[in-house]
Amino acid sequence: MMLARRIALLCITLPLLVVVASAQKDKEPQLRTLHGVVTDKSENPITGAAAFLKNLRTNAVTSRFTDSAGTYRFSGLDPNADYEVHAEFEGSKSNTRTLSSFDNRKDMVLDLKIDRKKS
Repeated sequence: MMLARRIALLCITLPLLVVVASAQKDKEPQLRTLHGVVTDKSENPITGAAAFLKNLRTNAVTSRFTDSAGTYRFSGLDPNADYEVHAEFEGSKSNTRTLSSFDNRKDMVLDLKIDRKKS
């Protein structure tokens, strides 16, 4: 009789714990990801360009180099902060783009274009 009571209590308690845990997960802010492609004015990807990301809340700047396809990626971004991103390559710089905290997308794509200087 005691075992049946414990099983019944477990059957009632376990679903409640699952509901509470999933509700807590929904309250946590989801981190964001920013990625894109750095190209020249002819739309050719630029390998080895430096992409710079500035957190406008903390003024912290991080950087990544583009891969062979010209892509860059920043992950784990605070959804409550605004960011600025730009790219540089061989003395040339792209326009600075802004990632707003009001934009609630978790996966952002911002392509950057650099008008490379002729030597």
